[in-house]
Amino acid sequence: MSDARVLVICQARLGSTRLPRKVLLPLSGQPLILRFLERVSCAKLATTVVVATTTDASDDLLCVMCADAGYHVYRGHPRDLLDRHYQAAKAFGADVVVKIPSDCPLIDPGIIDEVISAYQRSSDSLDYVSNLHPGTWPDGNDVEVMSMKILERAWFAATKDYEREHTTPWLWDDNAGVRTSNVVWGGGRDLSMSHRWTIDYPEDYMLIKAAYDNLYCVNPRFGIMDILSFLNDHPEIAGVNSHLAGVNWYRSHLAELHTVDSRHTRDYPSSSQTA
Repeated sequence: MSDARVLVICQARLGSTRLPRKVLLPLSGQPLILRFLERVSCAKLATTVVVATTTDASDDLLCVMCADAGYHVYRGHPRDLLDRHYQAAKAFGADVVVKIPSDCPLIDPGIIDEVISAYQRSSDSLDYVSNLHPGTWPDGNDVEVMSMKILERAWFAATKDYEREHTTPWLWDDNAGVRTSNVVWGGGRDLSMSHRWTIDYPEDYMLIKAAYDNLYCVNPRFGIMDILSFLNDHPEIAGVNSHLAGVNWYRSHLAELHTVDSRHTRDYPSSSQTA
């Protein structure tokens, strides 16, 4: 599989509802989306990176910004993320597709390489590999790797709204026809429900901005252990979004999902319902 075309697809849009235009928020002198793409591009196995955004006019600015920075851009369905990923992968001739959402601006490039490498070592016997089922790394280090063939199967077969909106549930949620594997953090560590490094709320941005303000100037390629050390030294920053740790989309579909339960998600705190 060394000659396979590996395409990293990063979905992004400006129309986020909980924190509008979050991908444009500044981080160390650049919009969040460009800092995120900078980190993704540091992964050694991320040979081609594509920003998959929507056909909505509201995303015109995002397209221009990413293209001007030298990144490939694909525009697709505003709500059907499965279709957007599949069409982007087809447009760029992918053999292997890597899905990384743009709300992960602290993602560690080393983790990206670890998950891609796990897939590449067993590509003859696996269709899908991620670090999310179950998760162990801090939330916001999401990497999913799949063959183009299995993504095409999902595109044809997935019919439920949440399967289309979240791209991959048809692949990993107890589908006997899909060969899956999961990569866990070594040493038995699990911070997936206690450390939140994704961005959906103003409190998330406060933590992420503080990490960039303190770490980027020292080493632009700062990694997961640098972030953990910084947060351990600054508990007041680590706690700014701790009430949101574990909050994710699963909570709305527990009755439908087979491999996810209440241990893997939390409801929004009442104080954040209208954030």
